Amino acid sequence: MSDGRSALVTGSSLLTNRIAARLIPIFLLAWALAGCQESADTATVVRFWAMGREGEVVRELIPDFERAHPNVRVEVQQLPWTAAHQKLLTAFAGDALPDVAQLGNTWLPEFVALRAVDPVDPSVVDVDDYFAGIWQTNVLDQTAYGVPWYIDTRLLFYRRDLLAAAGYAAPPTTWEEWVEMLRALEQRAAPHSYGVLLPLNEYEPLLALAAQQEAPLLRDGDTRGNFRSDGFKRALRFYLDMFEDGFAPATGAHQIANTWDEFARGHFTFYITGPWNIGEFKRRLPASLQASWMTAPLPGANGPGYSTAGGASLVVFSGSPRKKEAWQLVQYLSRPDVQLRFHAMTGNLPPRRSAWNDERLQADVYARAFREQLERVKPAPMVPEWERIASEMQLVAERMVQGGRMTVDEAAAEIDRRADRILEKRRWLLARKEQP
Repeated sequence: MSDGRSALVTGSSLLTNRIAARLIPIFLLAWALAGCQESADTATVVRFWAMGREGEVVRELIPDFERAHPNVRVEVQQLPWTAAHQKLLTAFAGDALPDVAQLGNTWLPEFVALRAVDPVDPSVVDVDDYFAGIWQTNVLDQTAYGVPWYIDTRLLFYRRDLLAAAGYAAPPTTWEEWVEMLRALEQRAAPHSYGVLLPLNEYEPLLALAAQQEAPLLRDGDTRGNFRSDGFKRALRFYLDMFEDGFAPATGAHQIANTWDEFARGHFTFYITGPWNIGEFKRRLPASLQASWMTAPLPGANGPGYSTAGGASLVVFSGSPRKKEAWQLVQYLSRPDVQLRFHAMTGNLPPRRSAWNDERLQADVYARAFREQLERVKPAPMVPEWERIASEMQLVAERMVQGGRMTVDEAAAEIDRRADRILEKRRWLLARKEQP
């Protein structure tokens, strides 16, 4: 019996040990998972809203940030561009804005006026490393409220083979040279072909020509239009001449079935557009034409000209209770190495000069002209009403080109009238503010 009990005790001990050996890893795993869950529950959650393709791609950059900041977790919400502006305003009204968001540069003045965004923390970025004109798109009353995330500007895409056939080895640097080339191209052009495409439903080409003038587009503290200035009328006259001289078709982009096919067919030699078309031209033009197109900075009235400063910025909202972590995210996304990763994924141009020192970006022959142009860009007027004013400018310019009955002076006066009407409330608010 004693031997039986001994064997039973021994067997029981072995069984207990085996059970314990199997249960201990399970307990350890459960303990570890509980610890991870507790860590996740205690992490500071930063809410980040981003738009369009950028909102999808930026998720790939977040894991490295979270590894460097283990107590911070980032929730990215992707918004469609078509609904983003209204959603941001609705969130502001409902006190439901995120901590960080991507804002189009022309939206920033509106949210600053609402006191919805915080000034930029000076410790976050090296201001001197940013292209000056790009940084100014975030500055109101000498205070920066956003950090440029990605940028764009407009310049010339052109068929260098067609230009060479007309007798020119390099693109124009002045308006005079450009007109001379357009005349030479016109003599060689096939029927229904033009020297330049300036879609009438886009205001950016005219705005770029206006940016080359010294006179600002708004006056009296940005409360009235300044489109009757000699500078703007000079740009408007040059723009109109493009159509009246037969260099550009009086059509909108929607009337062209496929811009890239028309470019490939040689139906136009020059096209003012932005950096996203580098990728599009590489994908859509046939292999036989990949060596036949190039980019060039915009020509100016008296030499290399200025262009528009566009893109999107990162802002931290004033109501965020997590501003420390929010600025850490902005700082991370603003690092040159992270900007280069972002550029590789999207084609968006980095806003910091140091990022452009990367050998891969320097080797991109199509991007070089953008690097040069970015040293000569100007922001649009920093008022919430600017997009409406720009749309009215485009509508009047289109009417001038297609109607044939409006002179440059009349068109400039009409744009001024429309701008003054849009800015009426701004004048009223400023007048009330100045009253004792």
